[in-house]
Amino acid sequence: MKVLDLRCAQDHRFEGWFASEEDAQSQLSRDLVQCPVCGDHAVSRLPSAPRLNLSGATAKPAPTQSRQGEEGPADAQQLMQALQATYLKAVRQVMAQTEDVGDRFVEEARRIHYQEAPERGIRGSATPEDAQALADEGIDTFPLLVPDALKQTAH
Repeated sequence: MKVLDLRCAQDHRFEGWFASEEDAQSQLSRDLVQCPVCGDHAVSRLPSAPRLNLSGATAKPAPTQSRQGEEGPADAQQLMQALQATYLKAVRQVMAQTEDVGDRFVEEARRIHYQEAPERGIRGSATPEDAQALADEGIDTFPLLVPDALKQTAH
């Protein structure tokens, strides 16, 4: 398994896992690779040290050195990648554990709140005015920004 560092046109950085170098080049040239954050297909390969994902391998890269209290560019990049990965993991978990009711969200949230429908986690769309109306009724909601790439079925 070949692991490459990739970047989309919006400067989101992520890893791509490919069967071989040829497979990576083929997928990149045919625009089959897309950013997991924004869904952009304008993906380029970043310079990186070769790395293979081998079963049982547990070596971690050495941390970058910086003066005490200072973050270097590599530290900031690693932090941004970690934050993106954590956010995507949380969004995937919410999507896996909730039912998508689409534009029926406001109606279904009220039905659940007033015990007219079974209690369960739901997600969907609502206008800011509808969200405020739900809050006024004591129905808690929160906005969740779902990257386009997670809205589609993975292939």
